[in-house]
Amino acid sequence: MEYEAVIGLETHVQLKTKSKMWCGCANQYGSEPNTNVCPVCLGLPGVLPVPNEEALRKTVLTGFLLNCEIPRYAKFDRKNYFYPDASKNYQLTQYDKPSTANGFVEFEFSGAGSVNGVAKVRITRAHLEEDVGKLTHFDRTSGVDFNRAGVPLLEIVSEPDITSADMAYEYLNALKEILLQGGVSDCDMEKGMVRCDVNVSVRPVGAKELGAKIEIKNMNSFSGVRRAAEYEIARQIEVVKRGEKLIQSTRRWDDVAGITEQMRTKEDAHDYRYFPEPDMMPLAPTDAWLAEIKTKVIELPQARKQRFMQDYQLPAGDAEVFKSNVALGNYFEGLARQSKAPKSVANWIINNLLAKLSEANEAEAEEQAALGVELVDMQLTTLTDLKFKPEALLELVALVEAKTISSSAAQQVFAEMFVTGKAPAAIVQEKGLAQVSDTGAIEKFCDEAIAANPAPVADYKAGKVAALNSLKGQVMKLSKGKANPALVGEVLERKLKG
Repeated sequence: MEYEAVIGLETHVQLKTKSKMWCGCANQYGSEPNTNVCPVCLGLPGVLPVPNEEALRKTVLTGFLLNCEIPRYAKFDRKNYFYPDASKNYQLTQYDKPSTANGFVEFEFSGAGSVNGVAKVRITRAHLEEDVGKLTHFDRTSGVDFNRAGVPLLEIVSEPDITSADMAYEYLNALKEILLQGGVSDCDMEKGMVRCDVNVSVRPVGAKELGAKIEIKNMNSFSGVRRAAEYEIARQIEVVKRGEKLIQSTRRWDDVAGITEQMRTKEDAHDYRYFPEPDMMPLAPTDAWLAEIKTKVIELPQARKQRFMQDYQLPAGDAEVFKSNVALGNYFEGLARQSKAPKSVANWIINNLLAKLSEANEAEAEEQAALGVELVDMQLTTLTDLKFKPEALLELVALVEAKTISSSAAQQVFAEMFVTGKAPAAIVQEKGLAQVSDTGAIEKFCDEAIAANPAPVADYKAGKVAALNSLKGQVMKLSKGKANPALVGEVLERKLKG
């Protein structure tokens, strides 16, 4: 019997706010342990939580970005459990009445579960809750840091629509891109801003009923999610093939050993004794409030890529670059709307501008490192730091398209304008880079090349067409790279065949 995987993901994302969910303590990573705390986020007796409106706004914004419904009634609940990193012995979350529900994410994926290279994963809900503290385990003791306790956390729960470890990986990357570009979260996994629980089950191919759900807790990298899911799928299939029964449980991923290990049998919802938070009123968003938040919705990355391919006839690879880098995409589009050659504009931005920015940042990093400056304090050279105006790139493209300068000369012009900010036409004139298209001058260069290179001439006349390239190279050398290459080829062919 053949088996198939069924995967659902619960992705926990810290929201980008200045303060915590219920108090004024800083939502700040890297502070000394237990310094960003107060009686409210520690849950001391007699305190009352006050919701962070920016967190509420970003939750609804996320709902719009994920194509969710926004209910007109939502509330917070207490999820009761004991664990050392939860100072209240409960977590404030949303249970049966979340702030968003019934959405979906579409993303590029060519494997099983996709249609025409696009996969769709439904979103059950994206509900708002608070993060808990962080435990650090030493040799014989453990420490808890409550700086993270009370940080606004969005839990995005998918339907079990994911069919493979690779699909889970691509879904998570698509989700991260949406949240990052939408300004909802910084999504820095090294800082614990994104964590993931992976629910995996297997069933016979074609079966409708789900198998026992095995949850892998607290994954902190997308590649780890992929490896853990691959292992767990294979493990579960092996268990059922042996005739054994899988039991709903929670496991952990050992990234070094590359295996999952059982932690406990899985709790059900009633084990947490959910009940409505008595210290907070329900949420009832108004039309005006929702409309104002909706103005912040960005163009989704996948839609942006498809539009760039359609509107500017860009290949998928170029459009992918501009989809991933919003600032670069905006820079390109601002120029492409004014250009008759958007593909050429894209080539210069991707192949030349990005390379120069990278070189400038590497040089700056080396210089600052020599001075002992921390990497986090270094200022990167960005599009806003460019010395030339965007229109200069259009001028350069126009010079190449009009064959005023050769492609090799254009490289020299771009390097100069990147450093000095001078206009392309001025650089061409100063350096004498204008392309020679005078037929008489080119014929003279061709005659010299033919006379000085009898071997390639003989090869070409003997039928070796590639020998013409050697002669072209000699003409370009004689003209110091200024001769029009297309015209050089025409003249050489005419003279050699005459």
